[in-house]
Amino acid sequence: MLDDKDRAILALLSKNARITISSIASLIKMSDVATKKRLVKLESKGVILGYRPIVNPRELGYEAIAFIGLNTEPGRVVEVAEVLSNRRDTTFVAIASGDHEVIAELWARNTKELLQKIKDLEKISGVKEICPAIIVNVVKQYTSIPEEFITESSERESASS
Repeated sequence: MLDDKDRAILALLSKNARITISSIASLIKMSDVATKKRLVKLESKGVILGYRPIVNPRELGYEAIAFIGLNTEPGRVVEVAEVLSNRRDTTFVAIASGDHEVIAELWARNTKELLQKIKDLEKISGVKEICPAIIVNVVKQYTSIPEEFITESSERESASS
C-alpha cells in the first residue's frame, strides 16, 4: 500500500521523471537516503516500471499513427497479442474486453505504409477482424498516471504540512 510520501514521489516524477533525488527529498521533506530507498522500493515492487521520454512521433518521421482493434479466433487472443508485441512498429499492445480483444498502437512513416501494415496484420494467424482508428490530432498526450492522482497527492501533502 502506498503512503502519502510514496504518492508525493510519484506525483513529482510524473511531472518530471528527470527530477533529482535531492530535489524530491527536499520537496517531500525527507533525507536523500530515505527518498532513494523509497524509489528503489517502488521500483522493486513494480509500481515504477521505468523512465521513458514522451516523444512526438511526427518529429521522428512517423506521420501515421493508429490504434488498431483486433478480434481473434477463439482461444487465440494471447497468441495474437504476443505476435503484435514482437513487432518493431507497435508501441503498445493490450488484451482487452469490450469491442476488441486486442488493442495495439502502430506507427508508420506515412498513410501508404500504414495501410500496408494494416494489410499485413490481416495475415497474422488467428486474426479474425481488424478495426483501425487513425489518429488525426492528439489533444492530450500520455501521462504516466492520471492527473487526479497528482492532484490528490498534492492536496494530501499540503494537508499534512
